[in-house]
Amino acid sequence: MKTEAQERIAVAAHRASSQAIGRYRWRICALLFFATTINYVDRQVLGVLAPQLQTIIGWNELQYGYIVAAFQGAYALGLVLIGRLIDRVGTRAGYAIAIGIWSLAAMAHSLVHTVLGFGVVRFLLGFGESGNFPAAVKTVAEWFPRNERTLATGVFNSGSNVGAILAPLAVPWIAIHLGWRFAFLFTGFFSVTWVIVWLANYRRPSEHPKLSPGELAYIDSDPAVPSAGIAVKKLLGYKQTWVLILGKFITDPVWWFFLSWLPKFLYSKHGLSLLELGPPLVAIYLMADAGSIAGGGVASLFLHRGWSPNRARKTAMLICAICATPIVFAANVTSVWAAVGILGLAAASHQGWSANLLTLASDLFPRPAVASVIGIGGFGGAISGMLISTLIGLLLQLTGSYVPVFILAGSLYLVALTVIHLLSPRLEPVRLA
Repeated sequence: MKTEAQERIAVAAHRASSQAIGRYRWRICALLFFATTINYVDRQVLGVLAPQLQTIIGWNELQYGYIVAAFQGAYALGLVLIGRLIDRVGTRAGYAIAIGIWSLAAMAHSLVHTVLGFGVVRFLLGFGESGNFPAAVKTVAEWFPRNERTLATGVFNSGSNVGAILAPLAVPWIAIHLGWRFAFLFTGFFSVTWVIVWLANYRRPSEHPKLSPGELAYIDSDPAVPSAGIAVKKLLGYKQTWVLILGKFITDPVWWFFLSWLPKFLYSKHGLSLLELGPPLVAIYLMADAGSIAGGGVASLFLHRGWSPNRARKTAMLICAICATPIVFAANVTSVWAAVGILGLAAASHQGWSANLLTLASDLFPRPAVASVIGIGGFGGAISGMLISTLIGLLLQLTGSYVPVFILAGSLYLVALTVIHLLSPRLEPVRLA
């Protein structure tokens, strides 16, 4: 065991090493975090207001399922198109374009008052928001060496949970005091501010004037990769691409369900009012936030201990998959806070799973192809989410029971991990000809 003096020397050496390398890359990660937070606030507003708007607009469960599906269908389309755009024009311009589109669409919700109108603006919102994760993951691939990418992904991905926390805290108050239309407008200021800061501060590492030579060398410490992109048709020929597609196709619908139906579940099952929804949803997404960082941190810890990427990623994903299984009991729990605990654990497990799954793209593919691969994988997840949303809406319209939905949610992660392992037993990176 180390003596106290040896531990102090080790800590001092670590700090000196960190200072010599520099930490500017974490400022870039912070920008990704705030963009993801805004992204999730915008998409979560409808979910929080769904019980109230169902009375005001008059939609039924099936029509609400169609509105949710419109977002996901556009999200799927946008992932393919915007992912390719980002690979071509770069993350600086591509990210700014994406957040500009989704911000305008989010504010346009305040102008509609019919089921069809909500379907249209949700479609536009989904198309714009689809650019967030391809751009963010590509940025991480550009700014972080492999052994830090899972942690960086977990940090920016935690913004999704912060956004989901802010929405139930702010949206009910705004809706009650100013009207529900203002709830869709309040993020516009933050979106515009983010775009200005992003364009003023973001450059690729090799072009950034504030990046130290030591940190640039650290970022580029991984083996060199080809600079040319890969066509989508060619990407689909790699089993590694299908790891992302099927991994997200199987598990992404669980998160879509959380975002769109948890407020409705708490309202219908436990009788919570609009103002009462805030604390339970905040608790769920705080747990999810911790899960996102922990899931990425666990894999990074394994890698720092010398584990292979295959062993580190899959072990972290197995832990997340096992922790998600108690959600099968959520519909039968009578205590609201017991249900919140189960739902929060499942949300944390999903976010830890997602941080590792997203990082597989940068592990398996060269940097110029990362955004395209994430886009293709996200397309699979969004298509699956669209189908499941329609199915959930129909099921709830006919039976009103959440039991089969939660049983499905609790089993999908183990199924997905099995599929991933069968497709890529060793997670070997793509070898370009």
